[in-house]
Amino acid sequence: MSEFNTISLNIDNQIATLTLNRPNAANSMNVELSREVMLASIEIDENPDIRAVIITGAGKMFCAGGDLSAFAADPSKASTIIKEITTYMHAAVARFARMEKPVIVAINGMAAGAGFSLAVAGDLVLCADSAKFTMAYTGAGLSPDVSASYYLPRLIGMRKTQQLMLTNKVLTAEQAYDWGLVTEVVAADDLQQAAQTMAAQLVNGPTLAYGQIKQLLLTSYDTGLESQMELEARGIGKMANTNDGLEGVSAFLAKRKPVFTGS
Repeated sequence: MSEFNTISLNIDNQIATLTLNRPNAANSMNVELSREVMLASIEIDENPDIRAVIITGAGKMFCAGGDLSAFAADPSKASTIIKEITTYMHAAVARFARMEKPVIVAINGMAAGAGFSLAVAGDLVLCADSAKFTMAYTGAGLSPDVSASYYLPRLIGMRKTQQLMLTNKVLTAEQAYDWGLVTEVVAADDLQQAAQTMAAQLVNGPTLAYGQIKQLLLTSYDTGLESQMELEARGIGKMANTNDGLEGVSAFLAKRKPVFTGS
């Protein structure tokens, strides 16, 4: 397993836990952290023993977004630095979206800017009851990145997305839940255990079927009805021939609990 400086990657019981680990800088995204997140996404994707992923942050904040101090250090290179960060982060988010393994994001505090974008890009999103969310970009004269303009309109609609992006409205955890941005709100002290419990449940599930679901949902807004149904037909046909598909049908008919192996 690779060694990292700004994140940690722990693999245990087929669960990969990726922790943003710059707590003294609010886990903000600089070039190094972004590159390491991208490398970790590759390592997770390529490891067949991993069947669920948790992304979280060290310390009191999930992620404050881009590291503005890195941009301000040399204004003449700010655009270059930002493009390098987005190249790495966009590659990571795309890989998390397209890997078969379900991705849980556990938001342990403020998620701002690109931290907000990363937070809502998960397949399942848990947040502490003390968490807060804000786009923050226009407050620094910037525009969104890290998939926000893709996911937010799909999750909450255009009007609410415009409000978040143009006004930097701050949402509480309960508001984020009510708006449909997160899956579940839990007590702050219970967040990591809740994420582990959810991941453990997914680890015992049909990993390939989870991956097929992820692919279908990624295309559902951009594909016509008949084309989408053809993708569904091909997907379920493919799943029926997997070991887990055969086991699931057999277990259902035998009225027993299936034992899935992720294959």
